[in-house]
Amino acid sequence: MEADISTQAVGLASNTDFSLMNLFIRADFIVKSVIIILIVCSIYSWAVIIEKFRLFKKINQSTEEFEKKFWNSKSAETFYNSLPANTEDPMSLIFKDAMQNLLKRRSKTDLHDRIMTILETGIERQMSKISKGYTFLATVGSTAPFIGLFGTVWGIMNSFQSIAISRNTSLAIVAPGIAEALFATALGLLAAIPAVIAYNKFNNDSAIYSQKLENFSKRFLTII
Repeated sequence: MEADISTQAVGLASNTDFSLMNLFIRADFIVKSVIIILIVCSIYSWAVIIEKFRLFKKINQSTEEFEKKFWNSKSAETFYNSLPANTEDPMSLIFKDAMQNLLKRRSKTDLHDRIMTILETGIERQMSKISKGYTFLATVGSTAPFIGLFGTVWGIMNSFQSIAISRNTSLAIVAPGIAEALFATALGLLAAIPAVIAYNKFNNDSAIYSQKLENFSKRFLTII
């Protein structure tokens, strides 16, 4: 173990290239693992962010068009019959489920409560689909800095061991190891900050959209 750390110290002293790739190559297995985990989390976070951004842009547009056509239609049943079978708009799907149950029920007993339950269940189901991936963003936002900090602490410990074994406190020995260690913290913040911002934004967008669905459900109940 001491021989490995001593060899690492000599290597750090002879190689002062601080490029990101070189910092990764010089790091030990633990720090490399932390860096890889953070990079993967960051990439997946951006995939979720892009997917949710496109989703909200799509459903806000489709829901606006649905509401405009619905309130301009002659009757709910006529509008229901004209809806395409492959619609993916959440409000359209909630409306279709409610109308299917409404048209199937011959008894009008407790009709209001029954339809209200269907609408509430539909809203919950659609919002669950929309919020898929939020947990990952929240997890990355809260844990990535600590994962990066772990890599930093581990890297600094190795640097101090290298200094003790080589008995050399020159900047050529200290700087590369510290740079490698801090690289992990930087990646942790790079992964966490966009994830936290996106989580807060999409969580707020979900609350607004959920309220829009609830408002439609209440207005729909009044015309039954």
